[in-house]
Amino acid sequence: MPAADLILLADTVVTGASDGPPVRAVAVAGGLIAAVGDRSDIRDWRGPHTEVIDLGAATITPGLVDGHFHPVMGIGMTRGADLTAVRSIADLTAALRRAGESVGRGGWVEAWGLDPNAFGDVPVTNAPIVEALGPDVLCAVQMFDAHSAIGSPRALELAGVDGPREFASGASVACDADGRPTGHLLEMEATALLDEVMPADEPGERRARFRRLLGEMAASGLTGANAMDFEDDSADLFAAGEDEGELPVRWRCAPFVNPGVDADGLAAVVELQRAGGRRWRVDGAKFMIDGVIDVGTAWLEAPDTLGESTSSLWPSPEDYRAAVRFLAGAGVPIVTHAIGDAGIRYVLDTYQLVGRVSPVPHRMEHLETMPSPLVARFAALDVTASMQPNHCTHFTHADGGDNWSRRLGPERAGRAFRVRDVRDRGGRIALGSDWPIAPYDPRGVIASARLRRPANEPEVEPIGPAQALTAAMALAGYTTAAAASAGLSEVTGRVVPGFQADISVFGLNPLTAGPDEFAESPVPLTVVDGTVAHRA
Repeated sequence: MPAADLILLADTVVTGASDGPPVRAVAVAGGLIAAVGDRSDIRDWRGPHTEVIDLGAATITPGLVDGHFHPVMGIGMTRGADLTAVRSIADLTAALRRAGESVGRGGWVEAWGLDPNAFGDVPVTNAPIVEALGPDVLCAVQMFDAHSAIGSPRALELAGVDGPREFASGASVACDADGRPTGHLLEMEATALLDEVMPADEPGERRARFRRLLGEMAASGLTGANAMDFEDDSADLFAAGEDEGELPVRWRCAPFVNPGVDADGLAAVVELQRAGGRRWRVDGAKFMIDGVIDVGTAWLEAPDTLGESTSSLWPSPEDYRAAVRFLAGAGVPIVTHAIGDAGIRYVLDTYQLVGRVSPVPHRMEHLETMPSPLVARFAALDVTASMQPNHCTHFTHADGGDNWSRRLGPERAGRAFRVRDVRDRGGRIALGSDWPIAPYDPRGVIASARLRRPANEPEVEPIGPAQALTAAMALAGYTTAAAASAGLSEVTGRVVPGFQADISVFGLNPLTAGPDEFAESPVPLTVVDGTVAHRA
């Protein structure tokens, strides 16, 4: 072999391969794993310009890849006050007052990450905004799930929202008995009404925030992620990032395909599959068959306890099926958000009908509640189940007292987030975060997957502990299964010669450390494409 560009030494190397002797040294050349072996092998690999990094007792693993991320939507959504710690209406009004103090007259008060559980048994409305800021202040609050928002009376007036409205999708404007908007806007077509009148980010600031986000991702141990949107200025941000240097994280992007899309729109999605750069590319299309349970827009076989979540976001689900058939026939990998049992069933039926041409398997996102007959179909149809453990551990409670569980009722809440059942029946599980909906740090997500509660909160009762993953299963969800879900099993996901040199390094071994302990593990090094993307 030619002299290595980089040699990594560590007491433990988790290669992801099924056999072979212990590995304690990894040689990298030309962006690929050139050799693996023992410390004594470095004399044969080293050249005059080789960088050697001895990581001591640390553990080298294949690079971790987040299965579901919203980088561009996320940097826009996370403007303003962070409300993720708000637990009550009193907390909310106090946080909005603080946020309003720093905004000049006529400016917008922006906030994000609000959990509807903060409202308790009271409907979600803009009443706390009015209490905190008054009726004449421009204010927009993004709910945690990115499927709904709250606008102040003045913001609604500016957006032209003065009553019920029909949309191409299942979006809606919540109104009181007299037809007056309550401030709650459900689903993206409705929340876009607010977005259109809010001040835009300054382009330079967006680029800086985007680059900062990617650097922080690399510092957490991530080497790649799946971007579940590719809208607005996505291409410009990725390209600008590469103009400034190499991106510290690889990206596969899937643009949205929304209800009402026409033939030209579908053709544009096919054309987009050619877009890409050195470390990013478009490779897929993202659909949403339903919304979310928390606001009553999921698609359930039977209504939720409030009589909602009864239909698809696509007014005619057959239009979804036709769009999937067209894109799949053009070789485009299909990604579908499906949360309710009816939605999951319809998507599985669709995938079975259309088959696939691409070497990349179709995938489904979230899968929040489903009966047992659907579980085994993921393996049978070779469909990737892309799941986010933090959705379960951060937004639901074992006692069933949270909004999500109350809406579903005990039976359906009891068959939720069945990640272990899908895995045990031969299904492929890709793990991720859905940032900015939930935290992206993979150490915490792996802990949640193993514990079925948030990391380092031992007082919290686990939610469905039978669905906990082992340490090896959770790591595979970020490595070997992540590679398989992208059709790249022979390219990446393992530390073996000839594979991409995407490598994560942790101070603790993810296979032997306790989950809570691993959630706080140092990350001394992250390598992408054979170059150091993060060095502690």
